[in-house]
Amino acid sequence: MERFNPELMQMALDLARENVESGNGGPFGAVVVRDGKVIAHAINEVIATDDPTAHAEILAIRRACKALGNYQLTGCEVYTSCEPCPMCMGAIYWARPDRVYYAATREDAAGSGFDDDHIYRECHLPVEKRTIPFVNVMREEAIQVFRDWDNNGLDIKY
Repeated sequence: MERFNPELMQMALDLARENVESGNGGPFGAVVVRDGKVIAHAINEVIATDDPTAHAEILAIRRACKALGNYQLTGCEVYTSCEPCPMCMGAIYWARPDRVYYAATREDAAGSGFDDDHIYRECHLPVEKRTIPFVNVMREEAIQVFRDWDNNGLDIKY
């Protein structure tokens, strides 16, 4: 396991600062590292691409997985300029890096208008109490697709 490298965190912070100075996006940068080598890096591209999922961590994970030819980042570490939001945290857990280092906290981000607390609260609510309606339809048909997956013989575990 690598130890914290302040130069790699500084890279994430520099990416965030450059993004702010360019006027292209929010103050977020992320770097994925394996064995001390940068595999991928990214900035927040939400505004530039009109894509609400184009967070720095998501883009860095996508690029690192592509570079490594694997959908998991085992053996990697993520350096990010801010504590990941719920979406990015989910992506991080799916990618399975060994460790995440972050600089600013989610409370720091909230102070600048990047407040994700409502999302954290929604995750714990029963479906029927969420502020955006989630309506369960065609469940049996969907379950059949899962059965097809179970029986396809590929046995790929996420």
